Amino acid sequence: MLPRNIRTGGYNLPGVESDNVPLIGFRPLSPDRGTISGHSGRRAADAEVQSSQAEPSPMKTTWYCPLDLPTVVEEEEDGVIYTVTVKQHHGGPNSPMSTVSKSQCVKAGTEEKLVLHLLHSFCMGDSSFITIFLSTYRSFTTTGRVLDILSDRLENPPGDSERSQIRQSFNKAVCTVFSTWLSEYPEDFKSLGDPSRLLRLAPLLPHDSSSAADLRARFLRIAEELSEKALLPDTHKDQTSFTSPPPDASKFEPTSILGFSGALIAEQLTMIETELFVRLVPYHCLGSLWSQRDKKGREGVCWSVRATVRQFNKLANAVLASCLWPTKLRSQQRARLLEKWISVAEACRARKNFSSLYAIVSALKSNPIHRLRKTWQDTDREALRKYEELSEIFSDKDNYSQTRELLKEEGTSKFANLENRLNNRYLNKSNAQGTVPYLGIFLTDLTMLDTAVKDRLDNGYINFDKRRREFEVLAQIRLLQSSCKNCVFTADEAFVQWYNSVPTLREEESYRLSNEIEAPGDPSPRGHAPAVVITQCPDLSTSRTSLAGDSDSFFDFHSPVNNLLSKLTKHMRSPSVSCLDVDTSPPTNESNPATLTPTTPTKSHRRSASCGNNPPGNIQGSGADMRIIRIRMDLEDGNLYRSILVTSNDKTPTVISSALEKHNQDPKQASRYELIQLLPEGKELVIPATGNVFYAMTSSSVDFLLRRKDGNSPFGSHPISTETSATFPRIKAKGRRLVRNLF
Repeated sequence: MLPRNIRTGGYNLPGVESDNVPLIGFRPLSPDRGTISGHSGRRAADAEVQSSQAEPSPMKTTWYCPLDLPTVVEEEEDGVIYTVTVKQHHGGPNSPMSTVSKSQCVKAGTEEKLVLHLLHSFCMGDSSFITIFLSTYRSFTTTGRVLDILSDRLENPPGDSERSQIRQSFNKAVCTVFSTWLSEYPEDFKSLGDPSRLLRLAPLLPHDSSSAADLRARFLRIAEELSEKALLPDTHKDQTSFTSPPPDASKFEPTSILGFSGALIAEQLTMIETELFVRLVPYHCLGSLWSQRDKKGREGVCWSVRATVRQFNKLANAVLASCLWPTKLRSQQRARLLEKWISVAEACRARKNFSSLYAIVSALKSNPIHRLRKTWQDTDREALRKYEELSEIFSDKDNYSQTRELLKEEGTSKFANLENRLNNRYLNKSNAQGTVPYLGIFLTDLTMLDTAVKDRLDNGYINFDKRRREFEVLAQIRLLQSSCKNCVFTADEAFVQWYNSVPTLREEESYRLSNEIEAPGDPSPRGHAPAVVITQCPDLSTSRTSLAGDSDSFFDFHSPVNNLLSKLTKHMRSPSVSCLDVDTSPPTNESNPATLTPTTPTKSHRRSASCGNNPPGNIQGSGADMRIIRIRMDLEDGNLYRSILVTSNDKTPTVISSALEKHNQDPKQASRYELIQLLPEGKELVIPATGNVFYAMTSSSVDFLLRRKDGNSPFGSHPISTETSATFPRIKAKGRRLVRNLF
């Protein structure tokens, strides 16, 4: 290797004004190529020509020096850490002079300094700071606090006079910040409650520009509205707080869905989803906000995400109710209902409505529908093929890579990337189609990011680099929202009336209807054994303090945003009977009907519950170790595995009771069952009746079987009596190890 300290040796390298430049590479050239410029270069070339006549040289060597390598350093200045990028731009042949550019972006800082940086970001080359700050500041401060800091600064502006250059630049920055804020997030000001901050701010705005005058007028109008709201609260009451009465189940006609075409149903569902998605406030998806939604006093937070969750659950409930409610139908007739919903899902795919598509697929994969062996046998094979293709879109392989790839390819395209036959069948080519994503993917990313990256540095500064990463996800949401703003739909009153008439089925009700349609006991040819995933959970004692709140079952959205946070919260309250799969406790303070829970029967859709490494500490009365096992009952009716979190304190009766409860059986009958671990090569390990399951099981498998000691089916003598509270889709958080790979 050549030494690094070799110098140019007197040669005039282009763009380099000093001879003392370290050289970092070389390239051998043939003698007839390449020349060296400058007087010394010509002398050297003449010398080489003379030398070559006496002693031919097969190669020439050309040396290179670093010309455009940027330098990145960190600088701390008065409560702010900047990432400074210095880059030298060398001139061309006609412009030998080189220039140096320097840009600064905030990495971390105190609350006050981050707010004040809004007014200086443009002049420092940090042009994206305003947009990122306004999108994410609610994670570390409040609107009132930001206004107070800015108002204090406006009372003492820089510059000697109004005409000074410094004051003019400052006034321009002030107008830019508040114009952007009012345009993008007007609800921040309207939710202040007290108009005093706006009344203080308005007179402090610059007086020498028309934009400042317009801002002042808008602030005063909002302050007036806040004053009226404080004096007359009843006239401004939120109308969304009034809920419509539940639909009358006696008037529900489940088979009426067959009277609508799949394209029309998909269009109506896309209309509903698009309206909700356009109204979605992106920062409501931030993990630090969404995880706080169940805390006391924060019932109204993230309302736009809650609305999307309600629509997802409502559609999945409609699929279940229409397929299960008419229990007297023949299997061939019920198969037509499945085919109808598969055609609707296909049309939703053509319209790039991934939210409705996933809701339909999740409902069809739920246990009450999946176990209907005769119905699936009578379903058209082409429809089944399409169903499997649509299901594969939401495979959790490689962190839902296929879904992400589709969003990347079709997010802003006019139409879906499908064969022309499908596009011509389902779409009106005169209207562009927006993309409605499955929101759970973004909630997953933001929650894992919030969990994995610290909010503050070791010195107490707010980690703004984390906010930049969060903004990258929010920017994707906003880009997809822009594709939906110009979509035009026509409502179909007949379908809307049917859709609103669907009664809400609880999980035990849907399972009871499924058993009325096809009694348990017959083997199911469609039942694939779910793939076994060995999982471990991290130390829950290090979780965010926000996990202490109770979860509202109606909004219990099974993305990792709620699934990881809310279910781990339940484990912290009752570690011996909780799990990460289904919340088996009824709502504590209200009796709202629980939403539905689909499970995934095929190997291509297994759900990973990996949460990282072994926990290092204790967890509120549980041992230091825990593991998620998968238990199914010894029935041949297509029943699926249910996941149970087992800690080092759990004994066999406790685990059996939890498993019975998860399978809608009476947990009081635990003494009549035995727990068996299914080992490789068809072997079985019977767990002792009073043993510790965690230490009795082997590490070779987490697949378990619950078998009655007398060998009889449990359905003959013990009716379903437990109530479960869960929703779908069932997505498990990938944990810190996956986060490290992603970020």
